[in-house]
Amino acid sequence: MRYWLIKSEPTTYGIDHIARDKTTAWTGVRNFQARNFMRDQMKVGDRAFFYHSNCEEPGIVGIGIGRKFQKPTVFEQLTVFENLELALAGDRSFLKTLRARLTTAHRERIDEVLQIIGLMEQRTSPGRILAHGQKQWLEIGMLLMQNPELLLVDEPVAGMTPHEIERTAELLTSLAGEHSIVVVEHDMSFVRSIAKRVNVLHEGHVIAEGDMDAVQNDPRVIEVYLGV
Repeated sequence: MRYWLIKSEPTTYGIDHIARDKTTAWTGVRNFQARNFMRDQMKVGDRAFFYHSNCEEPGIVGIGIGRKFQKPTVFEQLTVFENLELALAGDRSFLKTLRARLTTAHRERIDEVLQIIGLMEQRTSPGRILAHGQKQWLEIGMLLMQNPELLLVDEPVAGMTPHEIERTAELLTSLAGEHSIVVVEHDMSFVRSIAKRVNVLHEGHVIAEGDMDAVQNDPRVIEVYLGV
């Protein structure tokens, strides 16, 4: 299993023994504290995101982690704008949601995210008519509405057209200055287009780290993934 990391200066990262596979890692990240890097945690700057086997989605979102899995999950009967509206950060209790009203600031934030993900022209379109790549971008936009510190993105370009892949690379690269981003991906040309720093994990262990050229030529990577 290969884990790819976009480095956003001046933040540094470390991943070690976080999980045996990406699903466990994605579902296991729960709590963080400001402390020095140590084993079994993912560090972003002075914040450490800890592996935990019994985590819940609201708690994960509440500590600043946004997770996007491989298959896009959007509300297909709602418009693009309404999907982003539902994803607004804040109290999501029943009464708060029932009484909620969009403010000028909310509308401005939604418009800002629509510009970022390139779906301004589709703002009134229902989610069901979006192309596959557009649904992926919309889900990334829904994460951005939560103002996450860390984005975990699982195989974002699976099933995309070449044009959609190029646009996704531009989108993730543009976000790296504002958010720390961890991407899992098997498309090596896509990885090369986005990653300044690459971590390779095998059976839960980091076996190589560095830029793309260094990692691809690392003897341990060649042995594990090419069997030579």
